Amino acid sequence: MRRALTLFVSLALAGGAAVAAPAVASAQGRAVIPQSHPDWATPQAKVAETTPSSKLNFRVYLAMRDQAGAQSVAQAVSDPSSKTYRQYLTPAQVTDRFAATDATVKSVRDWLAGSGFSIGDVPSNKAYVEASGTADQVEKAFSVDLAKYKVDGQVLRAADKELSVPAALSGQVLGVVGVDQATQLLKPQHTDGTPNDVPPSDGFRNAPPCSTYYGEKVDTTDPAYGGKNLPYAPCGYTPAQLRSAYGVDKVPADGKGTTVAIVDAFASPTLYADAAEYARRNDPAHPLLTSQFSEKVFPATPGQEAPDQCDAAGWYGEQTLDVEAVHGLAPGANILYVGGADCQDASLDSALNWIVAGHRADIISNSYGDTGEDIPASEVKVWTQIAVQAALEGIGVFFSSGDNGDEAARLGHPAADFPASDSWVTAVGGTSLAVGKDGRKLFETGWETGKSVLTNGAYVPGPPGAYTSGSGGGTSVLFDQPFYQKGIVPDALSTQNQHGNHKGRVVPDISAVGDPNTGFLVGQTQTFPEGVHYDQYRIGGTSLASPVLAGIVAVSDSLSHFHHGFLNPLAYQVASRTPAISDVKHVDGAVERVDYANSVDASDGLITSARTFDYPNLTIHTTSGYDNVTGLGSPNGLAFLLLP
Repeated sequence: MRRALTLFVSLALAGGAAVAAPAVASAQGRAVIPQSHPDWATPQAKVAETTPSSKLNFRVYLAMRDQAGAQSVAQAVSDPSSKTYRQYLTPAQVTDRFAATDATVKSVRDWLAGSGFSIGDVPSNKAYVEASGTADQVEKAFSVDLAKYKVDGQVLRAADKELSVPAALSGQVLGVVGVDQATQLLKPQHTDGTPNDVPPSDGFRNAPPCSTYYGEKVDTTDPAYGGKNLPYAPCGYTPAQLRSAYGVDKVPADGKGTTVAIVDAFASPTLYADAAEYARRNDPAHPLLTSQFSEKVFPATPGQEAPDQCDAAGWYGEQTLDVEAVHGLAPGANILYVGGADCQDASLDSALNWIVAGHRADIISNSYGDTGEDIPASEVKVWTQIAVQAALEGIGVFFSSGDNGDEAARLGHPAADFPASDSWVTAVGGTSLAVGKDGRKLFETGWETGKSVLTNGAYVPGPPGAYTSGSGGGTSVLFDQPFYQKGIVPDALSTQNQHGNHKGRVVPDISAVGDPNTGFLVGQTQTFPEGVHYDQYRIGGTSLASPVLAGIVAVSDSLSHFHHGFLNPLAYQVASRTPAISDVKHVDGAVERVDYANSVDASDGLITSARTFDYPNLTIHTTSGYDNVTGLGSPNGLAFLLLP
């Protein structure tokens, strides 16, 4: 179900976010946490009760003392037109001015302890109080019943109604994460070009023929597609090819002095080894040194109820892609990998907050998201509050915009994806990129793929094929139009999905290569029929676009000797008056792609298909100027790297 804007208790905030209020007092001495109940937890979707003795670990997030004031300062330090531009706050200053008071922390701790919960972590920014206990204790403390509900092919835990807390805590509790399993709907945003596919624990290889650069090899043996002989898809661009295409190789800076954090769930046991081997094979002049790489992985909570689904292998592929892409574009930058505790709720919020609370990185790349925005509003507020603190400290937070275009095929209606739709993050869309023999960009267009399979001598369906995947985009129903999009994003886009003349936040903001058919070469340890070993394959998705952009911005930080922080206000201003961001426009074209039917070898045959660029039959389109496939466009070499 889609949550309507009119259901929110909204504030006219400088940042343009429509956010629900903290817990508000109600009858019977309780304070309801507005919209803390997932829309998908309906009686019709209920499949089972939750075992009363099952263990839960959750976090009670605390409201900032002055959220509107915090957003106002965050805007000022991020807006080039402000007198306090780049006068970032330290974590201690943010805590002193805006964090919950010690008295608030104590009152929440005391209530939780009095309810029988074991008290866990309270981070340095006092963002939340962590607690653990049984499902029965949770039901009594929050005055709800917990059950299992079927949603999007999964069975997830949720409460039957809005959570509530004692009235004495009214206005202090922002939201609760972990009582429901809504954040388990957040998935990696990468693909090999097949819908809903992530690199599995079983091996995956690209079949030949493929090209080392765009246009190197042309298919002259199969029937023409739309009257044209198509070039074979690239085998996967190397770091040097992407650095050349985006002009990163034209400057002496390489990201040194900047730390890029990557947030995902879990931690691949071979993450560093794979990335180091990848650099050794494909970019030997830029090894990934042990001194450049560090990890923080939150331990899983002992005794937690086992989740119904757990795609750890998909997250492992995501982590590998993120690290190799960041290092590939910014080989001098430090990389901090931060892994969420488990797949039950992924704990991605606490991982993100840990980085921000200690300003442990200058840029954070996040390559995961929900299908649409159907996350409880109280949890949306949590993510927004973390992103606001990041902006206050001058930390840039990037999120992949999604890999399913306008989401209409999955949801039945167009939608933006959360957290990319949050007004305080930079939503990164995807492009199809052609890199020529000399490393120069031949063209770049919006990534929306149509697929036609060669069957009995004919392509089925014919051009432009059937839609498979593409850059996520659309207009949010959770967030108002932010200040930086006013006058730049066309009204025809900002008024979509809205009521009356209301304007919403439109995504993405900026784009980089994402099309798996013009994708990146990655290396990962996987399980093949002959055993477990390292191998390489082509991959794409906005999960590629986000770390690519993070790497480019890291080089810009290094070159300019300052950190750009929350990029959006600057990006929207420079895009309208400088060549720093290239306008991405529609390009007709396609590539021929050959795949192993069994993903690893030719023993079960080959599948040949044509993959078209910028598939036209969606509600989002690549156009001149700002569009909801590629946003403002893509980084334009030196002009982008020298952003003021």
